[in-house]
Amino acid sequence: MFDIGFWELVLISVVGLVVLGPERLPVAIRSVSKFIGTAKSMANSVKDELSHELKVQELQENLRKAEQMGMEDLSPDLKASVDELKQAAATVQRPYAKPDTEKASEVETTPITETSENESIQIRKEASVASDKKAE
Repeated sequence: MFDIGFWELVLISVVGLVVLGPERLPVAIRSVSKFIGTAKSMANSVKDELSHELKVQELQENLRKAEQMGMEDLSPDLKASVDELKQAAATVQRPYAKPDTEKASEVETTPITETSENESIQIRKEASVASDKKAE
């Protein structure tokens, strides 16, 4: 990453010792290492979030292609993406809400394969919201 050799590190530590003194140098080293660790974790978090968003984007694009093809004669990649989205949509159906016995009997469930265009858009929105909540 940085092209700093042994003698450069020795020079930096001697200058730091002279400028900060022996009492404040360990505290400064700890704070700098904590800052570097925080920066690395933030960078990793952003990288993970971007890769997750790219995957969601790819899945949504594959679903759009599948819908345009009428969900028939799909390539294996598109079938896998549609299946993955169906599974994600099934797990996103408000997992935080506790089902009441009265409400559970009133709720009508439809298979995901029989969804209309508006319902598939809603499923994509719910999957996106769930992925955002999962990232947090």
